[in-house]
Amino acid sequence: MKRKLAVLSMIMVMVLTMVAGCSKKAPKDNKETPESSTQQEEQGTTEEVKTDGESEKTPEAETNTDKEEVTILIAAAASMKNSLEELIPQFQEKYPWIKVEGTYDSSGKLQTQIEEGLDADVFLSAAMKQMNALKDENMMDADSIVELLENKVVLIVPTGVESKVTSFEDILNAGTIAIGDPESVPAGQYAKKVFDSLGIYDKVAEKASLGTNVTEVLNWVAEGSADAGVVYATDAASLDKVTIISEAPEGSLDEKVIYPIGIVTASQKKEAAALFVEYLQSEEATNLFVSYGFSVQ
Repeated sequence: MKRKLAVLSMIMVMVLTMVAGCSKKAPKDNKETPESSTQQEEQGTTEEVKTDGESEKTPEAETNTDKEEVTILIAAAASMKNSLEELIPQFQEKYPWIKVEGTYDSSGKLQTQIEEGLDADVFLSAAMKQMNALKDENMMDADSIVELLENKVVLIVPTGVESKVTSFEDILNAGTIAIGDPESVPAGQYAKKVFDSLGIYDKVAEKASLGTNVTEVLNWVAEGSADAGVVYATDAASLDKVTIISEAPEGSLDEKVIYPIGIVTASQKKEAAALFVEYLQSEEATNLFVSYGFSVQ
């Protein structure tokens, strides 16, 4: 009997133990494991980095927006006006912190204005003479000067008008001859050299109307107030009211018609000025100059 009671007691203990074990709760299925927690932390870090990166400025944006706005002035030969007025907006689009203003006249007048204190940053002359004069006076940064373009000297007459002038050699058949003033206008200096080489300048001078710049000479011929005139090929190409009848005779000029550009020594904005001078030597700029009739050096 005692043996039976002992067996029954053991069976009851085993049953109670099993019931207690079953009553413990199992882990929830959605409990985060260490691995999943680590993954979420990594994902969160990645998203934060991406967001921060999107707010960062690119180097180009910093270059454009962090620069203090400046305005530079280019003093350029009158024959450069049309091409520069097309190029300046393109340059400003590339460098929006730089505004470029232009003043255009004969190179001799611009040289004098720079000597007298014109607040120019860049000088673009229609001849080496004026550039070299300023360089010799230590008014141009010598290492910045570049021979940028080449032009041609041509003889023009009004379009659609029968003319007795067919070449530089018979220019005296014209009643009025328009040329730039040789004292200050490079185109006039070149014209004088051509006519001196032909031995007729004194007679040309008796019939000459002297323009203050090459644009004035061009307009006189276009309007018919002069029977013939001497300008640059690029100027003639800009108006259909004039016709080119001849280029300067071979050998009549002792030098090429070179357009140099450089930075004025007194400029306080040389970084911006240097960027503009560099841009005018770019493929984009030179292609446009060629379309206007210039040759590239």
